[in-house]
Amino acid sequence: MSDLGEFLKARRAQVLPLSTPAGPRRRRVAGLRRDELAALAGISEPYLVRLEQGRDRNPSPQVLVALARALRLDGDGLAHLHRLASPGVPGSEPEVLAPGIASLLDAWGSIPAYVRGRRFDVLASNALARALVPAHTPGRNLVRDVFLEPTMRTFYADWPAVAHSTVSAVRAATVDDPVLLELAASLARESPEFRELWERHDVRPTRDEVKQFRHPALGEFTLLRHVLRLDGGQVIIAYQPRPGDAATAALLGRLA
Repeated sequence: MSDLGEFLKARRAQVLPLSTPAGPRRRRVAGLRRDELAALAGISEPYLVRLEQGRDRNPSPQVLVALARALRLDGDGLAHLHRLASPGVPGSEPEVLAPGIASLLDAWGSIPAYVRGRRFDVLASNALARALVPAHTPGRNLVRDVFLEPTMRTFYADWPAVAHSTVSAVRAATVDDPVLLELAASLARESPEFRELWERHDVRPTRDEVKQFRHPALGEFTLLRHVLRLDGGQVIIAYQPRPGDAATAALLGRLA
């Protein structure tokens, strides 16, 4: 089965039909049956079978849009579907941090910030980011740490949400990167929690949002996360208190 086929099958299983027959004809499968998805997307069931089994890997853009609508995918899901149907050429070149980025992070003395590479490795960070969460140390892999480093559950007040968003971000990035796919396969063997989330095929690239922290020395507090995208799939992730939140700003000052 192809990556496209796995995605279609997984998402089909998560879509509840608009009506469910009762009585002796009670449904025996989770989500939509193949014939139901084919009808909703306006394609033949044999063609959907070929897509799910990986025997046809070149659906038209119109078919992809129809499938996305039938599967109730959001914009991220549709974009991921397009990438699965037309994967790029995997890049194997080592990641290089752009000149001046490390010194830029250090200059943000009151802002915890780090650079995450395209394979979720920490490439650079400032002292405040490392004091906020030790996993922000260069050389660490954030996905492995979230699932395999027990202390990570201490630093995030809502670890299940962090775990889900992490896996969804990895899904969005793995389409044409065999190294990331191998990382995911390894984690699926080592972490039942990762495996369960991975099999959902949820897709959501990393973006700005509110994060809840539970620091062992400072307690619980909320920060705004900002994602600044660099060339080559790298991102700068920076945190700051909500505007006017002097109490949280003071807490961060104690970490400096």
